[in-house]
Amino acid sequence: MKRWLLVLIAFPAAVAVWSGWVGLGGLCGFGMIHPLPGIVGGFRLNTAITLPVGVEAYGAYALGAWLAPGAVAAAARVFARRSAVGALALGMAGQVIYHLLAAARATRAPWPVVVLVSCMPVVTLGFGAALTHLLRAAGPAGTEPVRATVPPPARASVPPAVPPAAGHPALSGPPPPRAERPSRASEADRAGQRADCAATAPPDAGMDEARAAYRASVAAGKPLSARALAGRYGISRRQTAKITAEKGPALSVVRERGAR
Repeated sequence: MKRWLLVLIAFPAAVAVWSGWVGLGGLCGFGMIHPLPGIVGGFRLNTAITLPVGVEAYGAYALGAWLAPGAVAAAARVFARRSAVGALALGMAGQVIYHLLAAARATRAPWPVVVLVSCMPVVTLGFGAALTHLLRAAGPAGTEPVRATVPPPARASVPPAVPPAAGHPALSGPPPPRAERPSRASEADRAGQRADCAATAPPDAGMDEARAAYRASVAAGKPLSARALAGRYGISRRQTAKITAEKGPALSVVRERGAR
């Protein structure tokens, strides 16, 4: 198909669309401004041309991204399709509104139309930036972006056991002797030593100490019991009975106090 046929079809449509948007912009408050005051004072610009340039240019851009023969990401293609249809519908609505107002010889557009037309440049800029970002995020040929994969951490390998050298004395010799624990024989020896010490002690040493302690406790008014004497001085029950049965000056004094 020849390209010049497309130019022939698009030229009258572009003239009609341009005149419609510029006329609607004039009814909505768009007009001549000085964009560079103090820099280029004589430079003036009619802001009404921003409507056909922004809206119709984005519609063509989104339509091309939607119908592109190459591989395009699914998210970018869906967004391009929806926004292209929306831009074309908005362009048709703008042409209808302008011709209705022009036929009614209106000098200004109603406020809902002014609000809609005033927001169109900003909305067009946002949609164009979003579609460009989606197309670039898909990669050069429309492929999905490559995600960086982090390899799993390597496991620490345990070195194999090395057999001891045959000729090395430190490796081939017998293992060092282990420290021996004290056996039960040593405990028996200690018990025998305690028995020997008890046997070599004088037979009446425990009796004398127990007798002296018992008399002192009686004199203090708190006599020791037979169990306490046997436990402290290692004497038998018979010996404790003998000590408690003895009479002495201390015992007589305690008995006299009890009688009084």
